[in-house]
Amino acid sequence: MKSLRLNELDGRSVRPLQGEGPVLSRTTVGTVLVAGLLAGSSMTAAQRGPAAEAAELPPDVLAVACAPKASGGIPKGSVRVTGGQDSFPRPVYAPGDLITINAGTNNGIEVGQEYYTRRLLMPRQELATRTLPPTLVTSGWIRVYAVDDTMSLATVTHACDAIESGDHLEPFVLPAVPLISADKPKPERDNYGRVMTGSDRRGVFGKGDFLLVDRGSNDGIVPGSQFVLYRNKRQPENFLYDLGEAVAVGVAPGTSTLQVTLVRDTIETGDLVALRK
Repeated sequence: MKSLRLNELDGRSVRPLQGEGPVLSRTTVGTVLVAGLLAGSSMTAAQRGPAAEAAELPPDVLAVACAPKASGGIPKGSVRVTGGQDSFPRPVYAPGDLITINAGTNNGIEVGQEYYTRRLLMPRQELATRTLPPTLVTSGWIRVYAVDDTMSLATVTHACDAIESGDHLEPFVLPAVPLISADKPKPERDNYGRVMTGSDRRGVFGKGDFLLVDRGSNDGIVPGSQFVLYRNKRQPENFLYDLGEAVAVGVAPGTSTLQVTLVRDTIETGDLVALRK
């Protein structure tokens, strides 16, 4: 049976996930929506997919999955969130919402596939630099519910932030949370990296927060690498101030995502990081 053309309730059927209930015809969908309108006080209704399964993952895994990362840009031709199944346009979506994406079976999309939803967040001055790159925000992840040749429906499974129209998709793979070694090698001197930015262009960080630094695998960083964070008070004949510690949870060639594990004072953009090596 051919899948539903997603913007046309023309009597054809939606192909749902196996075992998740009967196929809904145009008449059935209309009856359900009308019943919902009569039963509730709201004047609007949204079509819903199957109830979103709770993300039964350890908090540390969820935190790392939602952590920001540096990005040089979005690949051309990326699959994107294009809207929802409401009677009116709205820009943001939450767990359980049914959303559309601009790709289908012609693009290899299949029922049951899972994807991260992400978007590029430029620096506040809208001019990205090596020391202040664009941030790739993970807004959540979705599960494909029904497919057509050129479009698909997906259910929002988990939201790290509000999922927005225009967010692009990347294959969903659960991150591995690195183990932190009990060993504490001395931090390197005279080879300092710098704190760049964090989630939502944040410039101030505390314990548990994620931040980006300008050191990556090209500099010998691996997941689990430990760092000491310092502040240069720029006072002659004075030591750097030891702000706290962090561990690498995500590594790219030129940048890394660190999670702050210990703080002695507020960490800010521009502070120094030294690898324990």
